[in-house]
Amino acid sequence: MQITAAVAREHGQPLSIETLELDDLRANEVRVRMVSVGVCHTDAIVRDGVYPTPLPAVLGHEGAGVVEEVGSAVRSVAVGDHVVLGAAYCGYCRRCRSGEMAYCENLFAEDFGGRRRDGSTSLSRDGEVVSSHFFGQSAFATYANVVEESVIKVDRDVPLEHLGPLGCGLNTGAGTVLNELRPPAGSSIIVFGTGAVGSAAIMAAGVAGCTTIIAVDIVDSRLELARELGATHTINSRSEDVAEQITAITDGRGVDFAVDTTARSEQLRTAAEALGVRGTLALVGAAKPGTEVSFEIGSSLVKGWTFKTVVQGSSVPQVFIPHLIDLWREGKFPFEKLVGEYDLEHINDGFEDSRNGSVVKPVVVFK
Repeated sequence: MQITAAVAREHGQPLSIETLELDDLRANEVRVRMVSVGVCHTDAIVRDGVYPTPLPAVLGHEGAGVVEEVGSAVRSVAVGDHVVLGAAYCGYCRRCRSGEMAYCENLFAEDFGGRRRDGSTSLSRDGEVVSSHFFGQSAFATYANVVEESVIKVDRDVPLEHLGPLGCGLNTGAGTVLNELRPPAGSSIIVFGTGAVGSAAIMAAGVAGCTTIIAVDIVDSRLELARELGATHTINSRSEDVAEQITAITDGRGVDFAVDTTARSEQLRTAAEALGVRGTLALVGAAKPGTEVSFEIGSSLVKGWTFKTVVQGSSVPQVFIPHLIDLWREGKFPFEKLVGEYDLEHINDGFEDSRNGSVVKPVVVFK
């Protein structure tokens, strides 16, 4: 069938809106009519060649839509179901079999390879192969053949127009706090970067009962929104001394937990130094392979602190994403406040607005 999609053809260049051919559904796939899809930083860095998905490609990995058809082996959803689309995973490696799908041993092949496991692709144009199955979905399109592992069934009364970002960015930020760090009530946390991932971490910190929630960014409007979402303190790292402010806020004790969404070496060093005794720093931002950071390990040794990297919020998406929707229903996870809507023809505007900080989470809504 013919579909309309945003195609990445050259590194560092805008996506082009094209008509493509979508092939027949495979046994383990679900055909989804897209209602919305979030624009994520990972889409941008793949477009720019930081990660190795071959071009031309249809990116997009925060889809939400309606099931139109299911393959013969699919059991988890049926035609007409409303679904959110998350990251793909193989389902058979040791990590997947242990319930740690976020750390699938075949993650790069499943999410960034641009092909099915048999080497085929679902998309083409006049005989030209176009990479598909980005994160199992390639959701920057009106329709997609999605692997069953990427599909999460949701209640039909929840508006699909804003659900897409739950599939990656919001799942990552909230899951890092609730699944991985698990801060006890009354603890303190600092979040570097208040984009979609950082904002989700701030909201999750409130759900967990953190009583000191510090947001750090360079955009005042984002810091204002962070306050609205639950931050108790904000720091503009462009105009304020972050270390000095943290010392004042915590009475010199440092914070219990830190989340870095920027993947900037200097910010990670600052985040590590912000920790108190037995503190934990989690990196969730994607950096260029080979990026390095240095930590002081002399006087900090006696703090017994921990550094860890976190992928996809360490979540089982079929379990955790419905949980986030329940929190949204209760008014504890108002992620719609992050969203700016775009049509597919203006998807490149969404990329730019995300880059310059004017919109926290661009979402393409298919009319």
